[in-house]
Amino acid sequence: MRNLTPFLTRIPIKGDFEKAREEVWAFPLVAVITSLLPTLILYLKLPMGNLLAVLALYFTIGLLHLDGLADWADGIMVKGDRERKIKAMKDVNTGIAGIFAVVVVLLIQVYSLEGSPFYSVYLGELNSKYAMLLALATKKPLGKGLGAYFMEGMNRKNMIIGTALYVTLMIPVLVFYPKAIVSLLGLAIGAYAIHISLKNFGGLNGDCIGAVAEITRAGTLLIMMIIQ
Repeated sequence: MRNLTPFLTRIPIKGDFEKAREEVWAFPLVAVITSLLPTLILYLKLPMGNLLAVLALYFTIGLLHLDGLADWADGIMVKGDRERKIKAMKDVNTGIAGIFAVVVVLLIQVYSLEGSPFYSVYLGELNSKYAMLLALATKKPLGKGLGAYFMEGMNRKNMIIGTALYVTLMIPVLVFYPKAIVSLLGLAIGAYAIHISLKNFGGLNGDCIGAVAEITRAGTLLIMMIIQ
């Protein structure tokens, strides 16, 4: 995942972007890296740990997916036909729907981590990255941007390896914390976000995939807080 990590995180390592789409199977594996710092903060029970954990998360992954969420929400909420929705999503200006979506997702994550077990961010990131893999597996690109680029690298082999990685990375948590199995419901939330994207836009681009990642993580953290 050497070439994929610089794209999905702010970690300053060199990678070949042209080869990144060959490593889409490693999306779940990247979750181990992106969740490391926020998980440590929660484990140490630092003051305002929930807020610090969210800040640490975005310090690691950057704001690319949040930006995609804002654009996605603008497109979803605008009234009109599919062409108008796509135009709104691609507009460089962020509307009130986009701002609202970003604020809600951030608040859900901060609030949820106040009463969630320390490993929740790990599960949220694991679901988030696997949901991105599911989005790529639709093979329904919208335009010729990043979404289409990574979809070109998606095939049956990458999906099987990615799924095997996801299950393997989930097992250690389930062994020690069996009730964490409910975190799988977060994937259902991600799948619904994919469905909404296809229904409104007819395909998925980078903004849609970023939105799926953010919504899946927030949904997973909320579920973990509820069952705690």
